[in-house]
Amino acid sequence: MIKIYTDGSCLGNPGTGGWAYSLKLKNKNIAHYGYEKETTNNRMELTAAIKALEFLKENEEEITVITDSNYLKYGISSWITNWKKNNWKTANKNLVKNQDLWMTLDELTISKKVNWDWVKAHSIDKFNNTVDELARNAAENLIQSF
Repeated sequence: MIKIYTDGSCLGNPGTGGWAYSLKLKNKNIAHYGYEKETTNNRMELTAAIKALEFLKENEEEITVITDSNYLKYGISSWITNWKKNNWKTANKNLVKNQDLWMTLDELTISKKVNWDWVKAHSIDKFNNTVDELARNAAENLIQSF
């Protein structure tokens, strides 16, 4: 099983944002990160997961994504089912925010076994703290790893 830690950050909301993910693959630690100039924190949380799953697109192992975002965790593991049934509308009949990213994430997970776990932000989890720092640095310094 592959474990991926993901995080998003935003300087202002909206503002300059950063995303990051880290995983261990074949005894190698891999981390990627990037930024967007005008975005939101939720978009960066989704982008981190999308970029990680795109990186593993050809991989067929079971994946666990570990995030500190309940928006990401519950959105993809629970809420998305009704959003799709309701033509991408919420229970309040509003359009789902970030629909473009939710659709991409849904497409990336449809043929994979992906588990979604939540970890408290800024806690003792060193891997979550690492991706938090990478995402924040990407936003602050407008840097990208690839």
